[in-house]
Amino acid sequence: MILIGIGSNLAAPPAETPLATVEAALRALPVSGIQVLARSCWYLSEPVPASDQPWFVNGVASVASELDPAALLDRLLAVEKDFGRARSVPNAARTLDLDLLDYESRLCDTLALTLPHPRLDQRRFVLEPLCELAPLWHHPRLGLTATELLARLPPGQPIQRLGG
Repeated sequence: MILIGIGSNLAAPPAETPLATVEAALRALPVSGIQVLARSCWYLSEPVPASDQPWFVNGVASVASELDPAALLDRLLAVEKDFGRARSVPNAARTLDLDLLDYESRLCDTLALTLPHPRLDQRRFVLEPLCELAPLWHHPRLGLTATELLARLPPGQPIQRLGG
């Protein structure tokens, strides 16, 4: 299973909202050789770390691709750029964020890529939609399911399910 996290808290024109942006990004993935197999509902979540930025629209998708993990990450970054993502300071507001969360339970620790994503077990905005999509997915390093990881989170990180 290949899992990606999707998020936005700024609209990427011509989209008028972050929700329209993430939906357009999902439609753009197949053009980049990334087939979307399934996705969670969308969630509205507070920025992490907390800030005065607009809240994010987040979700998780299961995808298929012939690309290896590094090439897939490069392709995801290219899609972000196509949607106006400009990387400035860490945790800045963004038009689109596409994170490679897991690639067939592979472990990788390089400067360019860490698998699984190094903070996915600490982020409610990842774990809530991941539990909806694949509650029995096992973290390759921690050996815990998505459901167990979500249950371990401390209170905080407000999130609201938006539906479809």
